[in-house]
Amino acid sequence: MNKILLVEDDREISASLKELLEMEAFEVVVAYDGEQALKLLDDSIDVILLDIMMPKKNGIETLKELRKNYKTPVIMLTARDTELDQTLSFELGADQYHAKPFKPRTLIAQIGRILQSHQPQNEDQSARILKVEGLELNPGRQEASFHEKVLDLTGTEFTLLYLLAERIGQVVSREELSEKVLGKRLTPFDRAIDMHVSNLRRKLPGREDGGYHWFKTLRGRGYLMVAKK
Repeated sequence: MNKILLVEDDREISASLKELLEMEAFEVVVAYDGEQALKLLDDSIDVILLDIMMPKKNGIETLKELRKNYKTPVIMLTARDTELDQTLSFELGADQYHAKPFKPRTLIAQIGRILQSHQPQNEDQSARILKVEGLELNPGRQEASFHEKVLDLTGTEFTLLYLLAERIGQVVSREELSEKVLGKRLTPFDRAIDMHVSNLRRKLPGREDGGYHWFKTLRGRGYLMVAKK
């Protein structure tokens, strides 16, 4: 049974979400503020649902703190849907971002997608380690390294990087990336994939040929991982 940490200060919303998640066979632990959430967080938690506007320690501060020690997938939930909150959330390592109100079934589906992408792979899949010019991607461990130095990527960032590396030299549409990486259809003004790509650009070391970029953005088409010339 997968375990979810639900961090939501509105007790009516948290009770409703907890009931829904338990009906879907999840084990749910509830925290009502960021400080309580950090005390309850351990390696048994599979997904964190994190509200932004909370007392004592808000969701942004909580996310920043938990990312020091945990790579647990985080879905931000907020009634204050601002571009600044979205940008900060993704820069600090959030996997997804949902503005309230949201469709519960959509949230359930995306939790399932996150769990699927983060679960350990079987032996055959684990053997499919990709190597691209010093970059090594191990799906069995969900680990990326560059010249044997492990990179600090979230699970979503790893999944996105692996998909682009598998299709190196090919354009992958934002629609496909959203569905395969985030488990949701791309909607107008949805910049989640763009922000995750931006994080990868920031976290990946520069190539040895003087700053040759890993990715290209093709406006209106998508992204591609560039093969070194």
